[in-house]
Amino acid sequence: MPFEIPQDLDPALYPVSFLIGEWAGVGLGQYPTIEDFRFGQEVVFSYTPGKTFLDYESKSWLIDEDGEKLRPLAREHGYWRPQEDKQLEVVLTHPTGIVEIWVGSVDSGKIELNTDAVVRTATSKEYSAGSRLYGLVKGDLYWTFDMAAMGHGMQNHLAAQLKRVN
Repeated sequence: MPFEIPQDLDPALYPVSFLIGEWAGVGLGQYPTIEDFRFGQEVVFSYTPGKTFLDYESKSWLIDEDGEKLRPLAREHGYWRPQEDKQLEVVLTHPTGIVEIWVGSVDSGKIELNTDAVVRTATSKEYSAGSRLYGLVKGDLYWTFDMAAMGHGMQNHLAAQLKRVN
């Protein structure tokens, strides 16, 4: 599906404009504390004319071998805030009691992010750091998420391939 930069998009958002739209796909999850799993995901990046951030929402669910939804998994909501010199700030919230501040860079369809701060409620699972990589490859959005949690060092937890659906 071809993408065109919206005419009313603030120029500050041009470096991340390739993200705007609705994406859907599947991925794999793993971590030493859980069994490997397959998941489906829907992601929406949207903007408000005149504002210099993208609104972000992600929903995922556990799927079986046939791609059928079994149960809800994670949700995220946040804001992607491009800065000068190809820098990027991202603020994410999770209903599990975690708020993250990510910092990184964006360059020609590639985004690298690392947590700058992780704040948890008393009832959330132990999670201390993360690293994300996003890349636009032949029109698809690939991403991977490494994390340090539950007493384990940084290692891969999630990876997915998403296709633009709108």
